Amino acid sequence: MQGDIAWGLLQICYRKEKFWVKLKGESLYFFVHHPYPKRELTAERKEQEMEVLHDLEEAQGLLKGGSCVTIGNFDGVHVGHQALLNKLIERARTLGVDSVVLTFDPHPLKVLKGSCPPFITPMSQKLELLEKQGIDITLTLRFDEAFAQISARTFVEDILIGALKMREMVIGYDYGFGRGREGNYHLLQRMGKEYGFVVWRVEPIYVNGEVVSSTRVRNLVQAGRVWEVRTLLGRFYQVSGKVIEGFRRGGPLLGIPTANLKLVDELFPKEGVYAVWVEVGEEIYEGVANIGYNPTFGNNVLSVETHILDFSRDIYGEKIRVHFVDRIRDERRFSSVEELKTQILKDIDAGREILKRPDARISNG
Repeated sequence: MQGDIAWGLLQICYRKEKFWVKLKGESLYFFVHHPYPKRELTAERKEQEMEVLHDLEEAQGLLKGGSCVTIGNFDGVHVGHQALLNKLIERARTLGVDSVVLTFDPHPLKVLKGSCPPFITPMSQKLELLEKQGIDITLTLRFDEAFAQISARTFVEDILIGALKMREMVIGYDYGFGRGREGNYHLLQRMGKEYGFVVWRVEPIYVNGEVVSSTRVRNLVQAGRVWEVRTLLGRFYQVSGKVIEGFRRGGPLLGIPTANLKLVDELFPKEGVYAVWVEVGEEIYEGVANIGYNPTFGNNVLSVETHILDFSRDIYGEKIRVHFVDRIRDERRFSSVEELKTQILKDIDAGREILKRPDARISNG
C-alpha cells in the first residue's frame, strides 16, 4: 500500500484465503487484495459456448480465477431477469472472471410444497436463452430435502466462496436463499464485509406501471394475451416440439395441412387461434396456430396445430418452434366442416395482416 496511512488505525486481517483491511472503531471493511488472478477475456473467450455444469467439482475445476455469481430459477428469462444478467456480465468482464448462473433442478417448490406453477421456459430453452444473453457458465444443482436444510451462512461459505470462488454477487430485489429463505441482501452484505466479496442488488423493472415477474408473464400467457407478453419477455412467447401425425383432418379433409406438435412445454396460451411465426430449421415462416380440443370433431385431447403459410415440405419428425404474436379469436364449435374451412381461411387472412405490422416482425437468429 502506498501513501500516507495512519497504520495505528488499521488492522490487517486474514481468513479463508482472503485479505482485507479493517478500520479500527468502524464497521467498514475495505477489500485490498484477492489471491485469484484476473482472467483475460479474449475475443475467443467472449464468443465461446456457455458451459453447462451439474456438480460443484466440475465448477471448481473451471473457476480457478474466481467468479461473479447470481442465483435463481429465471423462469421465462424475462426483461427483469435480463437486467440482472446484464449486470452480472458487466461485473464479470470488469473483474476478468466468469459469469456464473446457479440454478436448481427440480424447482425448489416441487420439493418443498409438492408442486409448482407450469414453467414458462423448459430447462432446455432456459439454457439457450442464458447462452444468448452471454453467460459463461450455468451450474444446475440437484435440489432435494437435504439441500433445503443448508443454512444461508453455510451455503455462502461452502458453495459460493469455497466451490465457486465468488468475488462478486448480483441478486434481485426480492432474493432469499438458504433454509427457510433466511438469507437475504442484508446477510450477504454482512458476510461480504467478513469475507471480502461485493454484493450488487438490481431493482425491479416496470412495464406499464407493474413489476415484471414470472407470475405476471404466466398469467398473461394463460389468458391468451400474448401480444402483451412480448414486452415482458423481450420476445414473443414460444413453444416447441416434434411434429407428429395428428388426426389427418387438416390436409385430407380441409385442404389446409397442419403441423401437430408433440407437447413438451408446460405453459400454453388460452385455447384459441393465433397469428404465429414458425421456425423450421434455419428458416422462419408465417403461420396460424390453433390451441385447443377441436370441438367441431369432439376431441378431448389438447393439441397445438399450426398451418404454415406458403409451405409444402414434409416435416414429420422434425422439431419446430412456434412464436405466438397475437390472438385472432376464441376456439369454437362449427356446424359443419365447410363452415370450419371458411373460418380457417378468414383466420389465415387475419394472421397475414397481423404479421405485416412493423412491431410484429421477428428476427432470424
